[in-house]
Amino acid sequence: MNVPLLDLKAQYKSLKKEIDETLIRVAESQYFILGPDVDRLEADICDYTGAKRAIGVSSGTDALLLALMALDIRPGDEVIVPTYSFFATAGVVARLNAIPVFVDSDPVTFNIDPKQVELAITEKTKAIVPVHLYGQSADMDEIMAISKKHNLFVVEDGAQAIGVEYKDGRQVGTIGTIGCFSFFPSKNLGGFGDGGVVTTMDEQLAEKLKIMRVHGGHPKYYHKMIGGNFRLDALQAAVLSVKLPHLNSWSAKRRENAELYTKLFVELGLAEKTGLTEFDNYNKVLLPKAVYKDTTGLNNYHIYNQFIIRVEKRDELINHLRQKSIGCEIYYPVPFHKQECFNYLMENPFYKKINFANADFAAEHSLALPIYPELTEEQIRYVVNSIKEFIG
Repeated sequence: MNVPLLDLKAQYKSLKKEIDETLIRVAESQYFILGPDVDRLEADICDYTGAKRAIGVSSGTDALLLALMALDIRPGDEVIVPTYSFFATAGVVARLNAIPVFVDSDPVTFNIDPKQVELAITEKTKAIVPVHLYGQSADMDEIMAISKKHNLFVVEDGAQAIGVEYKDGRQVGTIGTIGCFSFFPSKNLGGFGDGGVVTTMDEQLAEKLKIMRVHGGHPKYYHKMIGGNFRLDALQAAVLSVKLPHLNSWSAKRRENAELYTKLFVELGLAEKTGLTEFDNYNKVLLPKAVYKDTTGLNNYHIYNQFIIRVEKRDELINHLRQKSIGCEIYYPVPFHKQECFNYLMENPFYKKINFANADFAAEHSLALPIYPELTEEQIRYVVNSIKEFIG
């Protein structure tokens, strides 16, 4: 049986007629950059997330970069980021000649540890970038309390988390100063190429973000500030507008798949319960845990952009699964504090006083299994049985 890590063709097939008509409409309009389709998507994103403003941009990475530029992050400023995340989280800070300051992760959620954030704050700290990793919110109550105490900006990296509801009912991307999302094709809401959006509850900041999206010119060719070319293509916006109404049902199906995985792992004796952070037996699998309830109070709220297990002999398991035609991937094998390009940062005495035990453990043992909405029960059973076969 073949079980890909992600099957975008299955999603496209379910929406083919509507998407094809949309592509043709945009082609016939010859209106490809910004314009009414982008305006429509921005309004839809506001309705969906509860944000006051949404500004479509060229990618999730550019969303982060634009956010930091709009907040006037300058050379020498410090920005606290989790060491365990996709490279863009730290890369955009370094691109501005600011200093990314790395902290460890929570051992259960993989998200930034607020206790470590507080330890990392200095007089140079200007912002915190919590990442809602794998589709679950970071502890925003603690992060926002810290930011208020120290007068810091909070830039939410929600690249994997559009539609994630925090425990008080607010969606991520509307809690901090600015929210940043990615529409990369593999995301829960993915386009036909790169794309992203920034969200904010601050009208004045939204206007600045909008101007900086087009090189900082307002009116055109007149520049009071320097921005960049961060415009969203109309084609991407049009496709995303077709997909957005289906996002909640897709996220619900991912949660159903996660529940089935958990049930099967426990039934086969491969896991005892979710939320464990250490191996009690080398023949056990550590399962992900959803820690926040949705507003109904009935279900843990997690949209599972990735379903991440932790297992001993992870690399050998990967080879076994690939031999069984099962897609899997490591997110992320090298934390920032071990990346060669950041070696110069590790001379900071701060890093001699802390460790990155949780991030290192995750990097060495984590594995993403297929979780996309179109997976069948038969495919999920095949994946779990194949892991059982390996562990023996």
